Amino acid sequence: MEIIYQPIGLIYSPFKSLEDMPIQPTSEAIGSGTVEIFPQFIEGLKDLEGFSHIYLIYSFHKVLYPTLTVFPSLDMNPRGIFATRAPSRPNPIGLSLVKLIRLENNIIYVEQLDVLDRTPLLDIKPYIPGFENPQNVKIGWLKQILGTDRTHKSDEIFE
Repeated sequence: MEIIYQPIGLIYSPFKSLEDMPIQPTSEAIGSGTVEIFPQFIEGLKDLEGFSHIYLIYSFHKVLYPTLTVFPSLDMNPRGIFATRAPSRPNPIGLSLVKLIRLENNIIYVEQLDVLDRTPLLDIKPYIPGFENPQNVKIGWLKQILGTDRTHKSDEIFE
């Protein structure tokens, strides 16, 4: 079975290199940016401006090779790729929740961005708190380290 995705736009951010990019949108290093939607997809932006936050779904286009075990940026222990947010996945698809500031024609202005400049955008979905508010959430191995490092930037896990 072959699956082919077509980018619907490009994400523009202040992060020109992997070394400068934050690892999560909660980092102190997050930035503002824009999302350009290609002309054939502009109609799909109708009604998006009514949302305060959106998910950007994109391609980790700089990933060199997939791996099933990684050393996460905030941990010294090897972890299974599916128990992390590391980019070197079998299908290098990224997900970021960003704040939508405004929409002008085919340009979406966003904040809280943690994406490399000129990243291919695959899809956009609105954030809906009533749909995405699970109870009794567990965060596995991250429980011990979550919140300990808000300045960490990307490293070799992004290559």
